[in-house]
Amino acid sequence: MGITEEQIKSARRSAFITSIGPSIVILSGVLALMVTIGGPMAWMRLSFIGSLMFEMMAAGFGTGATGVQLGVDPMTEAALGSAVWTMILGSIGWILMSGLTTDKMGKIQDKFTKGNAAIVGIISTSALLGAFGALVAPHLLSMNANTVAAIAGATIMLILSMFEKSGKAPRWLKEWTLAIALFGGMIIAVIAS
Repeated sequence: MGITEEQIKSARRSAFITSIGPSIVILSGVLALMVTIGGPMAWMRLSFIGSLMFEMMAAGFGTGATGVQLGVDPMTEAALGSAVWTMILGSIGWILMSGLTTDKMGKIQDKFTKGNAAIVGIISTSALLGAFGALVAPHLLSMNANTVAAIAGATIMLILSMFEKSGKAPRWLKEWTLAIALFGGMIIAVIAS
């Protein structure tokens, strides 16, 4: 395939480093889900769907429908049942959409891009910015430790990105920028509160 040993080593190193931050987030999230809806259900849902954000929201919506606030009020049988059904029924759409549209994605991409591959990057970047912007907006408006963490993390990321682009940054920094910004934002929020 023409891949050099150096490229393979670089890919392994990058994959290892970039998996650390998300793995810690998933671990902390699954622990929170275990506390709220129980270990077996948390592990089953996370291994089946894999989207911790969706599972936490769905469980909260389900318990909220019965008047129980997830993680605050004692869990009742009706609240647990509602949370489980909300998580299961909510994920059916993903499965159906994947099964029904996967073979058509190439045609849809061609229709939107009209042969210009650069548009795919623009659309993807715009979608990510919109999604993460929507997720961080409530934290910015809450004016609490979450606000401090979001602003500190963004500031750290901006500074590290500018340092990288200056050409003076060590090579390893590019791989660790996200983890440094995430943990830096959390640490600053804890210190500030």
